[in-house]
Amino acid sequence: MKKLLLGVLAPAAIAMGLSGPAAAKDLLFLSEDVPPSLNYDGPNASAPPTQMGIVNLMDPLVYYAEKERRADGSVVLDVGKFEGRLAESWSYDASTLTWTFNLRRGVKGCNGTTFDADDVIYTMQRAKSTSGQAPVGWFLSNVASIKGFTPAVFGDKPENLEAKKLKDDEVKKIDQYTVQFTQSAANKLFLPVLTIFALYIFDKETMEEHATADDPWSHKYANNEGVPGFGPYCLDRWEKDKEFVVLANPGYYRGKADIDRVIMRKIPQSGQRLVILRSGQAHLVEHLTPKEYDSLKTARGVRVVSVEGNASTYVHMNWQQKPFDNIKLREAVAYAIPYDKIMKDVFFGEATKYNGVMPSFYPGAHDTGINRVQDLEKAKALLAEAGFPGGKGLEAFPEAFLLTYTTEVENILGPAATILQTELKKIGIPVVLNPIPQTQFSDRELVKKDLPFALINHSKPIGVEAGYAIQLLYVSRDKGGLSNYSLYSNPTVDQMWLEQAKNEPDDGKRNNLMAQIQDILMKEVVIAPLVENRLQWAMSDKVSGVGFHPEQALRWHDLRMAE
Repeated sequence: MKKLLLGVLAPAAIAMGLSGPAAAKDLLFLSEDVPPSLNYDGPNASAPPTQMGIVNLMDPLVYYAEKERRADGSVVLDVGKFEGRLAESWSYDASTLTWTFNLRRGVKGCNGTTFDADDVIYTMQRAKSTSGQAPVGWFLSNVASIKGFTPAVFGDKPENLEAKKLKDDEVKKIDQYTVQFTQSAANKLFLPVLTIFALYIFDKETMEEHATADDPWSHKYANNEGVPGFGPYCLDRWEKDKEFVVLANPGYYRGKADIDRVIMRKIPQSGQRLVILRSGQAHLVEHLTPKEYDSLKTARGVRVVSVEGNASTYVHMNWQQKPFDNIKLREAVAYAIPYDKIMKDVFFGEATKYNGVMPSFYPGAHDTGINRVQDLEKAKALLAEAGFPGGKGLEAFPEAFLLTYTTEVENILGPAATILQTELKKIGIPVVLNPIPQTQFSDRELVKKDLPFALINHSKPIGVEAGYAIQLLYVSRDKGGLSNYSLYSNPTVDQMWLEQAKNEPDDGKRNNLMAQIQDILMKEVVIAPLVENRLQWAMSDKVSGVGFHPEQALRWHDLRMAE
């Protein structure tokens, strides 16, 4: 890559700096937090604000095509159709299991660097290095069956270090604008995986400028200072725990964004976000409570958009921690939950009962027929069968019944947690509420995996397909289940997915195998699903372009603001 003598953003940064004149179009976006990191292989990769920052500063090789813009201005994706982003076109050779990508020419990064094949190779080698605290890039490549991305990379033995090296028969630079990927087996998840934030393409040259001897892949830089890419926005200022400001990349290959500057500001209390929006000072807010969204539907100058997506809320129980290794206890919890009350009193009709282990609209999702409803007598009987009649004996596990959830969404999860605490106490389970900060929660969830009991609403399989969800969340950790937070492990599930369904070319056979897996997961109460809820945003009626993306992270380039 050749770097320009002057960064392309120098004049714009001066004109639109926070202390200088206002940008032509500023958008103030309020959320419960700002990105704690911009490193998708870091400990905060699962934090929604981290993902929000990454997808607006970086770009993928391919993405889902836009299907339509509805009357309310919301964007609808066609999750069955792909379009080129940093890749202009691609082809697949089934005889050699190779995908050849023709890269887009003339793409400039925020620092003036030119995008080419070296950036793709760097990104894939960084993923294969598994040098971050959470090797998400490796996981996605493994899910897509990219050759060489196997568990052999883990460890410090000579053979592990050799396996970490990216080889030409895995991902190869053909020429400056052509890259070839080779799969170990045919796998329909290849293109969907490339759309996910943790395989977005780094600006190699800028990343290498921030590398050090003890951090050759610039994890500290991405965790704390920035992330260089080829996306629609460029980082202007980042104050952790306060504010995240970006400027439109004037040379963005898909056209400069309509919004010149986006100011993402942390306002922890949802009620305060609502008041600031109604005052006209903010343009867009997220993560209000369903009741607060409902109160805005008749407000002047404000629009509420509600769309179907992959949002859900469920109870997590860690299989490797007692007493949750007892299936009867997990069943008791599931039958003690007042599903109807939660839908009515917490979600105000913006949710439906969740009867599965993955979003119900995903290709390959299966109705197991298991529809648990609240039955306290049955829950008490199951608790007795587990060896804890009336809860006797559970006092030996005080840490296990700390119901943990993120402080930043206390406004939504707090009421649900209180309801769960009340109902579980009725059968003898001594629940104590334990809200903790998102950064701490993400580290314990994704890296340490030591949460015994939690209420989760931010975890979602970003790959829009049932098989992706199976490997992400339910395959054994040592077999590639990266986000298997509950440390669930079943050799039958592992074998059916990894050795049969994952690379099965026949859709009918594949879907049948995935249905059998989902039956097992529901019977074993791998999670206690609560609700599938709609995604909502509130905004000035001059703003349009919000919509569902699998990370649930808005693409600011989609946004438009009327004068």
